[in-house]
Amino acid sequence: MRKYIKQLIGLFSIVLLFSNCQEEDATFGPILTPTNLVIDYEIQGVDASNIDGDGSGIVNFTTTADNAISYKYIFSDNTNYTSVSGELEKQFAINGVNTYTVTVVANGTGGVTTSTTTEVTVYSSFSDDEAIAYLTGGSSKTWYWAASEVGHLGLGPNDQVYDDGAHTFSNWYSAVAFEKSGSCMYDAEFEFAVSGDLVTFEQTNPTGMAFIQGLYASDLGLGEEGCYDFDIDGVKTVSFSPSNSIATEDGGYRGTTMTYSDGGFMGFYAGSSEYEIISLTENRLMVRVVQGNEPLYAWYHIFTTTPVADQGGSSGTVDYTNLVWSDEFDTDGAPDTTKWSYDLGTGTNGWGNLEEQYYTDSSDNVTVENGVLKITAKAESYMGSSYTSARLKTEGNFEFTYGKVEVRAKLPEGGGTWPAIWMLGADYATNTWPACGEIDIMEHVGNDQGTIHATLHYTGNSGGNGVTGSTTVSDASSAYHLYSAVWSEDSIQFFIDDDTTPFHSIDIDSSLPFNSDFFLILNVAMGGNFGGTIDSSFSESTMEIDYVRVYQ
Repeated sequence: MRKYIKQLIGLFSIVLLFSNCQEEDATFGPILTPTNLVIDYEIQGVDASNIDGDGSGIVNFTTTADNAISYKYIFSDNTNYTSVSGELEKQFAINGVNTYTVTVVANGTGGVTTSTTTEVTVYSSFSDDEAIAYLTGGSSKTWYWAASEVGHLGLGPNDQVYDDGAHTFSNWYSAVAFEKSGSCMYDAEFEFAVSGDLVTFEQTNPTGMAFIQGLYASDLGLGEEGCYDFDIDGVKTVSFSPSNSIATEDGGYRGTTMTYSDGGFMGFYAGSSEYEIISLTENRLMVRVVQGNEPLYAWYHIFTTTPVADQGGSSGTVDYTNLVWSDEFDTDGAPDTTKWSYDLGTGTNGWGNLEEQYYTDSSDNVTVENGVLKITAKAESYMGSSYTSARLKTEGNFEFTYGKVEVRAKLPEGGGTWPAIWMLGADYATNTWPACGEIDIMEHVGNDQGTIHATLHYTGNSGGNGVTGSTTVSDASSAYHLYSAVWSEDSIQFFIDDDTTPFHSIDIDSSLPFNSDFFLILNVAMGGNFGGTIDSSFSESTMEIDYVRVYQ
């Protein structure tokens, strides 16, 4: 039987009420027409100086009627909502002072209704023209699931407070690349369009089905999570408003929420039509949606303008095979100065991360032995710091745009260690970080032994808001593994060993700082924002690197 998602929660309430009064002959009992229908409303922030509100566009409606079991609000901005209680908070998003027609339909038993209409004039000062331009391309644009990207579907807590800020990320679950292949989910397409002040959204799927989240599938009596026949047809209106979630309050998110009319949703039904934009570029959209029947849960979705069939995997990865630069570390002693230089000292504020080491070029911290580069972090007092280590870079010696980087390494261990294999935009001196871009091929922290991270940092995605993915390598500190990145003009993909499926993949475009020269960096930090607490018994540990190779 075809299931309809429109006004789902309101319809459930009606069905439950009917079932309580239903007689054996399947009639509904007395048919009562709603009477005395009255709409009241209060515009947020109204005072003598702001007769149409404070610019938030928020209006709180309260509708009452005798014999009504639910109410449907219909607004002239092409949105509508169902309320069982008659109470509704509506945020009008069109800029300026605008008058809207509000029609409320009161539903009685047996399908009888009564309606009334009023008008409300409200001021909204919110706008996000850049978001509209990115979403629609100025006319229309089609989006797809970023199926090749780890975490394209994720789950985390909503408003529960965690000391590490984990309520703002999908820290409970992140889908691996192409995890939902074989289902209907990746068949969905999402078109945004703009005409004048009107932004619209339409979801299509050739199967006519939608992917229903597990808790909702259970609530609806559909069984397990999966694809079901749902009404996804029709063009929806998109309204934009300021975000007010705890994640936005903590900073780092865009601060814009999209609301789709008529129960619209984006391919994965979790009972909500409100999507908070985390980040948005020309071809990548990451959103957060709070689950409707379990508001403790927040789902995370990533979309791209690249069709799923053209994404990632072994078939979608650019193959760079021409070796253009390498260091095999086949000469004992100090690293080759024609290839490597050093960052020395503590930098600004522990290199911007509250790190506790002092970087040196001492052979105690960096040396080549028996074909292996060794970077050793040590617990020792030096120049006011309690630890020493080393940070090598190819800046000025080798810088490049696009290619495949391979680094075979065995990682240090111990609480507080933070080894990294990464790249930095070569124009960082004039294009201050994070605007210059950063590509973290491998990061590991001893306080989370065996978890390997790959991350991109750029404007709006610095610090803990980097676009990141992770995987597990249980013997990362006892065996060598190959950490690699494939960087093209369309994407950056991260791999470990011979796996042909990236454990993290990000689509990129000209709006991001990843289409110019970068240089390589190898280092072992101690403590800091990511490294965390340093084990009091730590004495020293080494990152060993067999080789570094770059192909184009």
